[in-house]
Amino acid sequence: MRRRAMLGLGGAALLALGAGTAAIDYRHSLRAARQAMRAAGTPRQVETRHGPLEYAEAGQGPAVLMLHGTGGGYDQGLLFARRLIAAGFRVIAPSRFGYLGTPFPADPGPEAQADALADLMQTLKLPRAAVIGGSAGAIPALAFALRHPGRTTALVPVVPASFVPGRPSPPPPNAFATWMIDRGLRSDLLVWAGLRLAEDRMIATLLATDPALVRAASPEEQARVRAILNGILPVSLKVQGLLNDARWAAAPPDFPLAAITAPTLAISARDDRFGTAAAAGHIAATVPQAELMMLETGGHVWVGHDEQVMARIAGFLRAQA
Repeated sequence: MRRRAMLGLGGAALLALGAGTAAIDYRHSLRAARQAMRAAGTPRQVETRHGPLEYAEAGQGPAVLMLHGTGGGYDQGLLFARRLIAAGFRVIAPSRFGYLGTPFPADPGPEAQADALADLMQTLKLPRAAVIGGSAGAIPALAFALRHPGRTTALVPVVPASFVPGRPSPPPPNAFATWMIDRGLRSDLLVWAGLRLAEDRMIATLLATDPALVRAASPEEQARVRAILNGILPVSLKVQGLLNDARWAAAPPDFPLAAITAPTLAISARDDRFGTAAAAGHIAATVPQAELMMLETGGHVWVGHDEQVMARIAGFLRAQA
């Protein structure tokens, strides 16, 4: 049944656009996605105790590790941090395990990711850096602050997919989400078809954001959201990372947050459909002297508030630097 649904969506895209036109558009979309990756930055690789780690960097100033969310890579990290780069920070954006040019190791857990980041800093001769983790990237960011406190100048979990005490196990995903996770997110063709035929549903499901917020946003913000969404392509280079993130976000570790010593700013929005407002609130209430920035609206990608959010982060990081 799911396979028929997959083929049906791909076939619907071909019928809606015309087979020839659709094939051209599909190839163009993949080419554009790869060009956007190259335009974001020049990736390099370093060796870590868990194998090669890809990263790219931009900007000058205090160092910031920017850990991307599910479906990203170094390019998404640099996209999220573009205002910080312009504000005078050196942003180092790795592709986490199983994404783009970073292979999937035997141990893909958050502690292993944190140690690989420490090895990256060692290679770059960076004694200390601020660490920002977005969505699922907040889990290894928390692990880094706990395992490498001497290297962490500040910690910023943004819409964190992290532990909330007493929260029941998430309900089973609906049919569309199940299809996307099990099948759709393994296929560039099917993700492209979803972007073309069901953009609102993709925004609601993959970005956990009310599509109406995107339609009401400024052209600049609409472009940012679509860059995040279209940046999922080529998903064929991200499958292992996506599935690993899904595993850890579904059952995040109960870290000893009270042991974090880095100055911490947790950020979320109350209408984030992934429920990260509760996670950010738990971090802010448990990490000593942590701060909380809670938006009323904006969803998981803080639509309409990017300038505000990044200005708050920049001010917080400058205060710690």
